[in-house]
Amino acid sequence: MIKPAVVKHSGTDLNDGKLPAHVAVIMDGNGRWARKCGLPRIAGHRKGAETVRKLITLCGKKKIPFLTLFAFSSENWKRPQPEVSRLMELFVSALDKDIGELHENNVRFRVIGDRTSLDPGIVEKIVKGETLTVANTGLQLNVAINYGGKWDILNACQKIVDESGHAKRKPGSITFEDLETALSTAGQPEPDLFIRTGGERRISNFLLWQLAYTELYFSDVLWPDFGNKEFEQALAEYAGRQRRFGQTGEQVEAG
Repeated sequence: MIKPAVVKHSGTDLNDGKLPAHVAVIMDGNGRWARKCGLPRIAGHRKGAETVRKLITLCGKKKIPFLTLFAFSSENWKRPQPEVSRLMELFVSALDKDIGELHENNVRFRVIGDRTSLDPGIVEKIVKGETLTVANTGLQLNVAINYGGKWDILNACQKIVDESGHAKRKPGSITFEDLETALSTAGQPEPDLFIRTGGERRISNFLLWQLAYTELYFSDVLWPDFGNKEFEQALAEYAGRQRRFGQTGEQVEAG
């Protein structure tokens, strides 16, 4: 089990479980930020990419072991085609620009999601980045591309059935562990803290299984403006929450 690092925030000790081991983020508000600034939507996504880089750096400094970012959902294909194309171009540009730096900083890069709908050239770059960083032991960065929580669960079930071969699984033979080891985040702790920016209060088909006991934090700040100060506020609120996992508060306090 990875032990969180000690981090101080406004007198609050965020170690001993107070610092999340896994943070999951829906980066919402890029388009609205651009509109507010009188800019095209893609300008908001570019600005949002800068915020991503800052968050990765901050998580690395705080030694948060896992970070999962919702970059493009399976539902985002419904957006206007020019915007989808620009988003994919931006993702490719980020891969070309940032993978080397991630590798230098000991970050392991992974993409979760259905790759069958992605351009083969993009998939090739993803595999190249994952291969380059596979042995890195620092921050584990998951980028969700063409991802949906329902797809993840269905895909896990299909894996279990496929791996059983011609032998039929008996009713009730599939366990929680079977499913969890077949999910796209297999081998990683479930998120401790979920952050969504931009004022929306929903999880939008993101990590449906994995977020069952995650602490949810919603911010009205648009993603391009979500800086270190805002992230620190999210961490401080998380540190002040009592996580009971079905127990009573008295049981948790008793240790």
